[in-house]
Amino acid sequence: QVQLVESGGGLVQAGGSLRLSCAVSRSIFSITMRWYRQAPGKQRELVALIGTTGTTIYADSMKGRFTISRDNTKNTVYLQMNSLQPEDTAVYYCNTPIPAPIGSWGQGTQVTVSS
Repeated sequence: QVQLVESGGGLVQAGGSLRLSCAVSRSIFSITMRWYRQAPGKQRELVALIGTTGTTIYADSMKGRFTISRDNTKNTVYLQMNSLQPEDTAVYYCNTPIPAPIGSWGQGTQVTVSS
């Protein structure tokens, strides 16, 4: 079983920044990692992913504002979020595809952006 623990969420004013962290209980060296978010009343959506070689993919609305990164030595994935807007308010979740096929999720961290 894999445990993921997100941290770094909080309340921030529009235009502000937050850095989320996701600590994983096993090596992430060979694993593609993802950040998702779920706003109230909406479906969970992919925010960004980072592959094993550092390749990154972002949802269109996050491009240029969010940066996903990884530190394999710490088994940790990060999400730097800049220029936050009220529509970014959501619970942010870390995800790994291990163990297949269902993968693993963290408990989520709340991000609230005030206008």
